[in-house]
Amino acid sequence: MLGHGAGGGVAARDLVAATRAAHAAGVSVALVEQPYRVAGRRSSPRAPVLDTAWTAAVEQLITGPLAELRLIAGGRSAGARVACRTASATGAIAVLCLAFPLVAPSGASRQDELDGAGVPLLVVQGASDRFGLPEPAGERSVVVVRSDHGLKSDVGAVESAVAEWLAALLAP
Repeated sequence: MLGHGAGGGVAARDLVAATRAAHAAGVSVALVEQPYRVAGRRSSPRAPVLDTAWTAAVEQLITGPLAELRLIAGGRSAGARVACRTASATGAIAVLCLAFPLVAPSGASRQDELDGAGVPLLVVQGASDRFGLPEPAGERSVVVVRSDHGLKSDVGAVESAVAEWLAALLAP
């Protein structure tokens, strides 16, 4: 399952690239549009509201069309944050973070969200991302691509990074 960023939708280039990589690896992808976007609103609600909506979407899918499948959660920017915060509650086996906003506009660190995922994690980050660059640690891999926070400059590198991570993650 992949979620979008705060200001965009599921058609973001990096989400499309990650979806291509997943499909090539034989992985089904559910792209999840948060309810505020479906309702036509542009501004994102507070984290607990996003997390509740995400968890409800996961529940619907894993008890319905995606029953019996292992869940890899993820998203871009705000969607990556949601996937990290809810990984344990949703039973995700791994998390994919595209353009994780490590430093909030206020200057506060969001490192605890990455550290709290508790599962293997891939962060694909632009080298010039204004929201910072996480460090690899433990089960967290970080791939830096030639881009900014939008990850639009080298979607091929994004797709390759996701493909390599999925191959390693899903290897028997």
